[in-house]
Amino acid sequence: MQRTIEYLITSKDTGKNILEFLKTQGYSRHILSTMKNTGNAISLNGCHGFGRSILKEGDRLNILIPEDSRDEQAILPTRMELSVLYEDEDIMVINKPSNMPVHPSAGNYTNTLANGTAWYFAQKGQNFVFRCINRLDRDTTGALILAKNPLSAAILSAQMKARQIKRTYLALVEGIPDKSGTINAPIARMDGSVITREVNFQTGEPAVTHYECLATGPLYSLLELHLETGRTHQIRVHLNYIGHPLPGDYLYNPDYRKIQHQPLHSYQLEFTHPITKKPMLFTAPVPDDFISAFY
Repeated sequence: MQRTIEYLITSKDTGKNILEFLKTQGYSRHILSTMKNTGNAISLNGCHGFGRSILKEGDRLNILIPEDSRDEQAILPTRMELSVLYEDEDIMVINKPSNMPVHPSAGNYTNTLANGTAWYFAQKGQNFVFRCINRLDRDTTGALILAKNPLSAAILSAQMKARQIKRTYLALVEGIPDKSGTINAPIARMDGSVITREVNFQTGEPAVTHYECLATGPLYSLLELHLETGRTHQIRVHLNYIGHPLPGDYLYNPDYRKIQHQPLHSYQLEFTHPITKKPMLFTAPVPDDFISAFY
């Protein structure tokens, strides 16, 4: 979907040309290239603007951020209930349930979050390109960010790369771990598998997880976790590695006595809004089966 943003130029940006200014605002080369092929993308004080136009204090710069047809995806809209924690012109924060893949893949063509989001916007008569910022495993629940336009996606992706999006997870694990700790162990794909990961100090990529034990119950302990890296299955693999696996994990610990999916929840996301620059903090309610499994 297209998005128009207005900038009021201050003395700080006087003397810059429009292209220089837009780069400081997080516009990627891909976005600028797409804008170049859109005749009405730049408006300066109500008139057509050019990339080399020089800005001065008090100027009003309006930018139309166009969608690139090359980014469009053939995602089948599927009716489903979405738990929307927040939505504005630029971002959407969803509380994802368990047993829901994020992206379509072999065997999962209509049951993913992307399908549900496509239906959500189709009902509004809006085109939507699915841009997920913090991906979650199929059975991991909780807060997840979607970018609603290319600029928001570019800025939030840069925040993720720079570790500026603070992610707080909650997990139930078997046994009683130390009160707190850091797991620094590289993760690699297990030989002979395209899905399963393992700690491998020879071929693995760096992976760091910090945890704190918040409480202990009859069978499980409740942990708060923070990631420095974002490897596939990182929390699940790391906790299994230290001898405290998540129950209900079909890959690493298929113990379904108390819960039918891994009790891993994206509890809180903290980041800077990509356009307004305001601090944002979202908390996703913990699922009922997570709570009942602990007690």
